[in-house]
Amino acid sequence: MESTGYVTLARQSGLTREMELIAHNIANSATTGFRQQGLVFSEYVEAIRGGDSLSMAAARVKKTSTAQGILTQTGNALDLAIEGSGYFQLETPDGLRLTRAGAFNVNSIGDIVSSDGHRVLDTGGAPINVPPGEADVKVAADGTVSLGEQLLGQIGVMEPEPGADLTRESGVLFRTDSALAPSESGKVLQGHLEGSNVDAISQLTRMIEVQRSYELGQKLLDMEHDRTTDALKTLIK
Repeated sequence: MESTGYVTLARQSGLTREMELIAHNIANSATTGFRQQGLVFSEYVEAIRGGDSLSMAAARVKKTSTAQGILTQTGNALDLAIEGSGYFQLETPDGLRLTRAGAFNVNSIGDIVSSDGHRVLDTGGAPINVPPGEADVKVAADGTVSLGEQLLGQIGVMEPEPGADLTRESGVLFRTDSALAPSESGKVLQGHLEGSNVDAISQLTRMIEVQRSYELGQKLLDMEHDRTTDALKTLIK
């Protein structure tokens, strides 16, 4: 395959990955705490022996949007949203994970858990327990959980080091190898949930652009195939 084919196939591969991400974003435009993702396209240069270098597009880096989603009031005591930066900490079978999805409840032994049953952790990494049968739980803006005059703990609102990578492990769970620190600007809102930060209209627009770009690339590959086939036929005669 000549350079034209390699360059175009690299571009098509990147566009396919982006289309998959866009479709995933749109499908989760109504998911609580979902974070929109996009692809970062970069140039990949390959040295060619005895000739000029070959420049191709690479699209392997995923970028997560940190824009604030719309906050909706629910009135439920353990529906929590973060206004500003930061993430809730969850204890999962695979280790510590971060999330913006704050639709919490209390499990059978009194621990505050996520909708998937993962325990919500305090600033020190320990679970927070609510006495059985108690529903009048108050959560302050700094994450402090109380029941009347009794303090039950402080929900951790943490953020990774600036520039640290966040790796999505499922729809609303993220993993990072970076150290975590309490968020300086994040404020907990009780009785609220943060919606998805997906901009559905811009994603649909981008989907159309990607589809057209892919079709143009496919047309170029078809033209290159026809050109190569015609050249071979001419040489065989």
